[in-house]
Amino acid sequence: MPDDSPRPTRARATKSPTRTRAARLAPRDAVVSVRQEVGKVVVGQDGVLTGLVAALIVGGHVLLEGVPGVAKTLLVKTVSAALDLDFKRLQFTPDLMPSDVIGQTVYEQGPSKFSFRPGPVFTNLLLADEINRTPPKTQAALLEAMEEHQVSVGGDTMSLPEPFLVVATQNPVEYEGTYPLPEAQLDRFLFKLIVPYPTAEQEQLILDRHDQGLNPHDVAAAGVTAVAGADDLAAARDAVDEIRVGHEVQAYIVALARATRDSPSLTLGVSPRGATMLLHAAKAWAWLSGKDFVTPDEVKAIAKPTLRHRLQLRPEVELEGTTADGVLDGILAGVPVPR
Repeated sequence: MPDDSPRPTRARATKSPTRTRAARLAPRDAVVSVRQEVGKVVVGQDGVLTGLVAALIVGGHVLLEGVPGVAKTLLVKTVSAALDLDFKRLQFTPDLMPSDVIGQTVYEQGPSKFSFRPGPVFTNLLLADEINRTPPKTQAALLEAMEEHQVSVGGDTMSLPEPFLVVATQNPVEYEGTYPLPEAQLDRFLFKLIVPYPTAEQEQLILDRHDQGLNPHDVAAAGVTAVAGADDLAAARDAVDEIRVGHEVQAYIVALARATRDSPSLTLGVSPRGATMLLHAAKAWAWLSGKDFVTPDEVKAIAKPTLRHRLQLRPEVELEGTTADGVLDGILAGVPVPR
């Protein structure tokens, strides 16, 4: 399995006149339907896609990292088309203000009163495109929304729709004019998923689809329809809550987290929030795999996507070419696995 992301299978569908077939499906089956719909447009990226599905079930946020042109934005747009959820895309730019994200209070002359105009954050699925191109002040506008699913404006607190998920993208090779995400915000992402280049066979299939007239800006024309929605995600989440995690596996997760804090290669290890996110991610991974309990295999499979962005390398170690994934490989190899 790739080092990056969940890959399992299935989930269920909601009551919608556009999804009568999916409405009869069980929770895991709807996930398969979402994957099949996305496959009509996006070639490959199965691991990243399943990571997005697992995040939707857990209710966590996702940071997608990849070079330009590997279908990060297209993947999220197609997933949103396969889900009966409200979707908004926000292009993050250097001049973007916090009010452009969460909304603002405006004065209406007619009724002579102030009213709140909600920003794009009031949605189910928010695509924060190139999030590291906006200043920290605007990035921080998402902190409360990501952690508490609410925003505060002018002393008033307003809840966001449920489910609420932020999928942010960033480019790992272009740093001019960018603002690295602070650790506090990185820690709020459930997964950091690396979007790789396609294989040669997959790239040829991409060219073939474009040659046959595929328009990546019009996923509906490719036949992508909504096959799952909020009810399905709620049912899947309830099912994941029932997944059992033994004390030995819990202790294994704690040992992994504490090993990052003791690593001589790191100045910042995994927080308790990171450990709990690994627990929830492993439960979702086990459920997607058709299990009703978590084993160390699920923890190891999902450890790097869940933990890599919560680590901070020592400068001298980073200069030597060591990566967060490399440190995690060593920790996973060194921490004893419970039987």
